[in-house]
Amino acid sequence: MKNQESISFFEFTQRFNNEQVCQEHLFKMRWPDGFICPQCQNKTCYYVRTRKTYQCKNCRRQTSLTVGTVMDKTHIPLVKWFWAIFLVGTDKRGHSALSLSRELEISYKSAWYLLQRIRTAMTEVEQSTMLSGFVELDDSFFGAADNGGKRGRGTDKTKVIIGLSLTDDGSPKHVLMKIADDVKSSTISDFVESKIVEGSTVSTDEYRSYRILDRIGYDHQSQASTSETGKPHLKWLHTIVSNAKAFINGTYHGLDKKHLQLYLDEFCFRFNWRFDISKLFNRLLFSCLIVPKVPFAVLTE
Repeated sequence: MKNQESISFFEFTQRFNNEQVCQEHLFKMRWPDGFICPQCQNKTCYYVRTRKTYQCKNCRRQTSLTVGTVMDKTHIPLVKWFWAIFLVGTDKRGHSALSLSRELEISYKSAWYLLQRIRTAMTEVEQSTMLSGFVELDDSFFGAADNGGKRGRGTDKTKVIIGLSLTDDGSPKHVLMKIADDVKSSTISDFVESKIVEGSTVSTDEYRSYRILDRIGYDHQSQASTSETGKPHLKWLHTIVSNAKAFINGTYHGLDKKHLQLYLDEFCFRFNWRFDISKLFNRLLFSCLIVPKVPFAVLTE
């Protein structure tokens, strides 16, 4: 994907203040070299205002600007979609459906569905993220355990595997989180091989499942939670996990396992793009264009 245009809050409010401007921006982002008919590849069309579609001059197929995207068949104006994408993408605290319904003056149900579709686009962004260099790896647990449930790795809380890459000076770079059924060696191996570049140095605690890293092409370093020097091990990873839990519990007041992955992806998306806040709107808008709509029934089943 080409580098996305930076845009400040002031510029956003001045620029995207009507439906036509939003439509023109979306058109240029979807067809940067001009309209291309998805059926015959013809490049000439005219706009059918009454149906809000582009009709190919060759085969006469009508194509909606939002067809095949998370915004497909939406009844929410593009202006409100743009505002939702901007707010959700740039506010590190996140936005609940209740707050978004108030700000955009739409129903709670519409706000919730809109947010879930935006989060699926965030998930798409993070699919291409790979961790490399020096990586901290651990597992954590989200949610509440059943009454009398076990603690530690035997808990019935939702298990999440977390990887965090660090810069050369030891600062956090990128983070990825994935819900897992267990923390067995095979599960750890699947996460590492799909999300961490082979040959990277991976730092873990001494839990037995992480020993698999010694056999699958990684420089594995393990030590107890507190090192011999007295300094905490995996310090940055544990800090970020605490922030993720505060984000979910503070903004969304806890979640069940069914929707947790979307919210973890939202946290990771915003964290990984924290130094490019001005580019977040267009980056997320582009993702909303390439990700198909998830039916409401699928999200609620």
